Amino acid sequence: MDTTLRDDLQPAAPELQFVESASGYAQFRERLQQIAQRHPQVTFVVRLDAAGQYADNLLHFLHGLGTPSAAAGKASRADAAEDPAAPAARFAMAISCGDPQRNKNYRAALFGGKKSDPVEARAAARFALSERPACVTPLSPELRTLRQVAGRLQAVVRQRTRLINQFHHLLALSFPELALLVKDISCAWVLELCTRYPTALLLARASTGDLENIPYLPHQHIDALLQHARTSIASLDDATVAELVRDHVRQLRDGAACQKRLENMLVAAYRQLPQPNHLDTIPGIGEITAAILSAFILDIERFDTPGKLVAYFGTLPIEVGSGVDRDGQPRGPKRYVMSPRGNDLVRRYLWMAGLSAVRHNPAVRALYARVVAKHPDRKAGAVGHAMRKLLHLVFAIWKSGKPFDKAHYPWDTPAHVDEGPETKDENHASDIPMSPKEQAAGHNPESEPEKQVVTAACSITSAPSQTNAGAGTTASERRGAADLDTSLYLDFAHLKKQLPIARLLEHLGLSARLRGPGPQRRGACPIHRAGGRGRTFSVHLDDNVFCCFDPVCAKKGDVIDLWAALQHMTLRQAAVDLVQTFNLEPAPAQRTEKRHG
Repeated sequence: MDTTLRDDLQPAAPELQFVESASGYAQFRERLQQIAQRHPQVTFVVRLDAAGQYADNLLHFLHGLGTPSAAAGKASRADAAEDPAAPAARFAMAISCGDPQRNKNYRAALFGGKKSDPVEARAAARFALSERPACVTPLSPELRTLRQVAGRLQAVVRQRTRLINQFHHLLALSFPELALLVKDISCAWVLELCTRYPTALLLARASTGDLENIPYLPHQHIDALLQHARTSIASLDDATVAELVRDHVRQLRDGAACQKRLENMLVAAYRQLPQPNHLDTIPGIGEITAAILSAFILDIERFDTPGKLVAYFGTLPIEVGSGVDRDGQPRGPKRYVMSPRGNDLVRRYLWMAGLSAVRHNPAVRALYARVVAKHPDRKAGAVGHAMRKLLHLVFAIWKSGKPFDKAHYPWDTPAHVDEGPETKDENHASDIPMSPKEQAAGHNPESEPEKQVVTAACSITSAPSQTNAGAGTTASERRGAADLDTSLYLDFAHLKKQLPIARLLEHLGLSARLRGPGPQRRGACPIHRAGGRGRTFSVHLDDNVFCCFDPVCAKKGDVIDLWAALQHMTLRQAAVDLVQTFNLEPAPAQRTEKRHG
């Protein structure tokens, strides 16, 4: 149904109902030509309802008629008038394709409960003229083909999931104990077992040798299978049920074969894309997952940030609770689960990609190790974080147009920690976005320290000073006291172990100004906006690091860096001042060794 309105939202022509065929589309094109002859400068603003293949075919047809400007449309119509054999006239068009639910809500707001083709067409026309939605970009034929294959694969995967669930219900009647031994009842050896012995009664008559002939059946399951079959509580074991089980096995095998064929077709269509996006170069993401992501992302320019891409597919944790009591207080501990939003096919393959990436992708392996170290009992949640990380990499690779480079960044080492080759731990992971590339506190390559800084491996020859230069003194006085104390040997790592950043923030009176439910806190930067407003200052209480995301400041590091920035000191001056202010031990106590003589 076509409804044409003028700018004043009044009908420009009678309503036209046409069928999806060559003759129907010719009627619609003739209607556009009649309006263009009466109004030579007309621009058609078209709104489609994205419902099924009808909208896809019509969208492709309209893009073939449209031109980017009214002048071009006027010229093409003049050419067609001079030469009847010229190609069909082209028109200036702005084409948008809307979500069916949004169109339905708009129609209900204007016309209430009325629902018919003319009413829906009029509502779509009013929306196009009133709201002027953004135009849709036509997809390339290769991308349209990829999208169709992905849609078919999604339908097959959903159907196979339904078949597996139905198979569970059927086995619950014919051999319920099988689910106690096997988690995946769709694996090859289980399907072969159910084909040969579809009920517990038939399996109980088999021997050990019979089961050993089933390919890939683990031998440790044979005795348990026979024992459960001979003592089964199955309620159905006749020939009809046996045939039902065998028929269901055939459907599952056909579904698996169809899924495999579609995956091969999907990979072939992905390789035919005119512009490669290099997603298959990311470790963990194979060609199938890369093709599925490409089919549903379509254009990475649709997303401004990686966070929007993550939210689009729902690969982010959300907080859930168990309700509230009479006083409105939450019952039970809060917990986080994966968001239920997003495309089910993408989430399915992205989950498998995450399992592979935690072993083979250096960026994801580092994040996974860090999350598991903090929450060892929530490894499934750590895989969810791996999925999110993969989407961040997808966003970066697609935007840059370059393949994945595992040496681009030292993923396995926290960038805010300076570890030598002899102490570097390959499994040490960090995904903190504020981590700098240089050592947060320690040697400054641009300036020479007043005295060589020693590490824990060096001997300590002096005891900490007993003078508390931080009490009742100004910053300049403390800086002068730190300059004078050149005999004090320091171990920066030992100092940071004694002084958590939370204690330093409490000492400065900044803890109350920072907000956040977990160890990550945000607030105004005390360095460049002391007492001001903002949320550019971020601190991680567990990792004892901070960062200011304002490019004017851009300070980052640990407790020594923060104290140096606030007191306008060098790193050594700040370290000495912290020792005096908080009465810290500058270095580990020197051990006395027994002399052999």
